[in-house]
Amino acid sequence: MSTEKISEHTENDGHNHDHEEGNNSYTAAIISLVLLLTGLALEFIIKPSFFHGWVLITWYVCAYIPVALPVIKETIESLRKGEVFTEFFLMSIATIGAMAIGQYPEGVAVMLFYAIGELFQNAAVNRAKKNITALLDVRPKTANVYKNGSYETVDPESVNIGDKIQVKVGEKVPLDGELISDSASLNSAAITGESKPQSLMAGEKVMAGSINLESVIEVKVEKLFNDSSVAKILNLVQNATAKKAKTELLIRRLAKIYTPIVVYLAIAICFVPYFFVDNYQFYDWLYRALIFLVISCPCALVISIPLGYFGGLGAASKNGILFKGATFMDTLTQVNTLVMDKTGTVTKGTFKIKDISIANEMQEAEFMGYLLSLEKTSTHPIAKAIMQYEAPAPEASDVSEIAGKGLKGVVDGKSVLAGNKKLLDQFKINTPPEIESIVDSIVIVAIDDEYAGYVTISDELKEDAHSTISDIKKLGIKEIVMLSGDKDSITQKIAQELSIDDAKGGLLPEDKLNYVEELKQDPSKIIAFMGDGINDAPVLAASHLGVAMGANGSDVAIETADMIIQTDQPSKFIIGYKISQSTQRVIWQNISLAFGVKILVLILGALGMATLWQAVFADVGVALLAITNAVRLQKMKW
Repeated sequence: MSTEKISEHTENDGHNHDHEEGNNSYTAAIISLVLLLTGLALEFIIKPSFFHGWVLITWYVCAYIPVALPVIKETIESLRKGEVFTEFFLMSIATIGAMAIGQYPEGVAVMLFYAIGELFQNAAVNRAKKNITALLDVRPKTANVYKNGSYETVDPESVNIGDKIQVKVGEKVPLDGELISDSASLNSAAITGESKPQSLMAGEKVMAGSINLESVIEVKVEKLFNDSSVAKILNLVQNATAKKAKTELLIRRLAKIYTPIVVYLAIAICFVPYFFVDNYQFYDWLYRALIFLVISCPCALVISIPLGYFGGLGAASKNGILFKGATFMDTLTQVNTLVMDKTGTVTKGTFKIKDISIANEMQEAEFMGYLLSLEKTSTHPIAKAIMQYEAPAPEASDVSEIAGKGLKGVVDGKSVLAGNKKLLDQFKINTPPEIESIVDSIVIVAIDDEYAGYVTISDELKEDAHSTISDIKKLGIKEIVMLSGDKDSITQKIAQELSIDDAKGGLLPEDKLNYVEELKQDPSKIIAFMGDGINDAPVLAASHLGVAMGANGSDVAIETADMIIQTDQPSKFIIGYKISQSTQRVIWQNISLAFGVKILVLILGALGMATLWQAVFADVGVALLAITNAVRLQKMKW
């Protein structure tokens, strides 16, 4: 099989062609095998004679043609392109040479087992593609869009931002959007790798490709079809298979040098002994040269490398991890320094009320009513967190925002302030000393120029944050740094909770970038940066490996990153690391196995201690072992 096939995009027409081609190859192999076995049987049945010889020659030629014709065609095609030293060329001259010196069964067997090896390789590649091509089935084919008072079924590409779409039970969500219905239960396994159904409430984000599980839902479209999560994933995965890793490129370059060398060595084995051996027999030395050519074929070596990476990319996508190229799998295994953002990476990025402290005997609901009245006019994330509290909120008047400090307004005829300590200091309102020691985000409230109390807001750690940091250290990544735009006291508190020694808060995007650039001054450091926001994009691009959160991360971060975690779980970094390690291990095992066996049989063949049968079994055996080893990646548990 031409190794370029591995990196082809899997379109429907290509799939059908490969399927038909595969069936023809199976038929040809079966015909050749039956004719070969029958020919070997005839050698024992028919008595030696002139007729006997020509019958067998004709029989073996008939056995040879079905499996040899496609290879010879490929040889001619390669020669037209100026590519002389290919595996097709090696197989053609080796088998035609064997037939020419009367080794008919061996000539047929070499080509037959080469064809069988190719069939196994095709099957292995198709299996490796399975997890990736399955994503193509996730692409929704239709969308039910609300137009002119009713829902119409249209092509998803014709739906515009702001349109309302309906998704019935069992249907795939065609475009990214915001849930309009009260609630929804969605299966997003094909997109995120997470098998647990996703429960969403009105206003939350819905990803294209998710399957609606319970009741009919309505979604407001926020992205065009080509910008949807599923379209981007398909594009990323398809591009990833075309990007070669350094190991793969190295082996390809070696194969281009290695193949002509062995051809010239084979010629030397055939003719050079004439000048040094007394009883030189051309037939014997030609036979040795043919063995040398058969075993030297690099196809098993070349195919097993991309197949290994294909298996790794498939295993990663199955687990909700997308690499933008095989080369980034190699980079991940070399990472020794991890720099990470805080909000949205190790924390959920969703603020919640932590504590409510009231200075006088006012009831909590009344106190919160004053605060809610002001905050409902704000779009700040902290205001959204406060609005989750349920209490009657009178209408506020004369509301104004004081930049960088908070809000001022009138509620039920009373003057109300809600903001940070700087706001109350501006209006010369005293606050208790305890406020100075509070680490969490705080909203202080004053009513009629009197301190009334405060509310603290905190961001929750992700469920797997603690275990992620612990497991990352076990991987051998000793240096972990947390950088955040949040205030330093909060950043230090989170870092302490997670046992991260080095943390810096209050940073602007350029501060994060400068910090990573400083780390890169040390050539021994291979740096991965994990983030999710637009402000993280410069650092994602500057680091050796950019890792973005794919579910709630910004589009800019996702496009800039090299590795995307679809579930937003930082623990997936460890799974990606282990998959990459296993992929590299499998690839180097295959390289060692292929070179080791080939060198051994090459020496035995040159010394006349191996036959064509042994050469072909050694070659096919190495190919099958390498393929089986690569396919193991699909079976591993992470």
